[in-house]
Amino acid sequence: MPRALLPLLLICLLCPLAAVADERADAQRQLEQTQKDINELKKNLKNIQDEKSGVQKQLKSTETQMGDLEKQIKQIQDDMKKSEEELQRLDSEKKKLQGARLEQQRLIAIQARAAYQSGRQEYLKLLLNQEHPEKFSRTLTYYDYINKARLEQLSAFNETLRQLSNVEQEITSQKDEQVAQQTALEARRQELADARKARQETLAKLNSELKDSSGKLKNREQSQEDLNKVLKTIEETLARQAREAEEARQRALAAERERVKRERELAARGEKPESPSKRPDYSGPLVSSGSGFGGAFSATKGKLPWPVDGRVLARFGSPRGDDPRATWDGVLIGASAGSTVRAVHGGRVVFADWLRGSGLLVILDHGGGYLSLYGHNQSLLKDAGDTVKAGDPIATVGASGGQSTPAVYFAIRHQGRPADPSTWCRTQG
Repeated sequence: MPRALLPLLLICLLCPLAAVADERADAQRQLEQTQKDINELKKNLKNIQDEKSGVQKQLKSTETQMGDLEKQIKQIQDDMKKSEEELQRLDSEKKKLQGARLEQQRLIAIQARAAYQSGRQEYLKLLLNQEHPEKFSRTLTYYDYINKARLEQLSAFNETLRQLSNVEQEITSQKDEQVAQQTALEARRQELADARKARQETLAKLNSELKDSSGKLKNREQSQEDLNKVLKTIEETLARQAREAEEARQRALAAERERVKRERELAARGEKPESPSKRPDYSGPLVSSGSGFGGAFSATKGKLPWPVDGRVLARFGSPRGDDPRATWDGVLIGASAGSTVRAVHGGRVVFADWLRGSGLLVILDHGGGYLSLYGHNQSLLKDAGDTVKAGDPIATVGASGGQSTPAVYFAIRHQGRPADPSTWCRTQG
């Protein structure tokens, strides 16, 4: 190869590696920026979540504990299922090895009897009979093969015994683990039963505080005010972060245009650029147009799935309770406790915590000013900052927030304004 081609070849080989390194660095910067944005959002929301009412604090503590216990129980049950499947696999492997051991024992016994009955006699005859030396040589070779096969059979038998011993040890270990898992499961269930009892006592206190309709209306108004504060904080924080990120992007693009201009001027004068070209260092915002979440949310109207299979108990705009002044800004979907709540569209979790009136609540940012809300959950399966795809499990159905029956509060917001979920979701909901 001509020497002149070597630098060109090295450039061709190293350029893809440099591109991959740049992509990894950009991904790491994006991750760090996202975590920074989420931490800022959490800080802004912290003061809102500090409940003033002693009963509400008790309810928050109890329902949060119940959510954690439900999640732990589900994890233990999943682990126990995996342990049972592994135990069944080990039992099947043990049976195969036991069958192989019996077959190998049978073959070894046949070989031993054959060697005892004829081997010694034939071998002595050959030693005494020197009339056919070529036959003597062939027979010795034959016996060597037989002995080698016998040794291989014994070696295979010993290996089977070793594997069988290992499997039996694994089975014992797996059974011990199952006992520990069962003990942990029973302990968590007892803790959950205690937490449920404490919740009932807390709800009784809360109901005694809200005896008349005016007290209930005031409680709903306070809950709605808390939710509105959270949503306003989220929307303002996301909008500001997006604005700052766009300003940073514009500055980076301007700097890039200026750099290209300088390089062209230097090239026109026949001078070498001061430094190699670099892409602008830009980390994207927490909120985006939505293209990274499986397409723009605005294009999904009438096509979204419902977050859970169930019956709509309260429709958008219908009265909440006896007082017509309080109306639903989303829908309430009745479903079986513990069933899965799924994201209706790709997005990023910007809130996953307990909130007065909404219980264990998940809020997803879909970009473009769109948010979706999922409340009254039994447990939360995602944390703030997590990215989800459409259909991903994000929570389980419950009755947190002081509800009496399991249901999911589902709402959609655009630029701070409530939207009727039935106009966004498919008609089978």
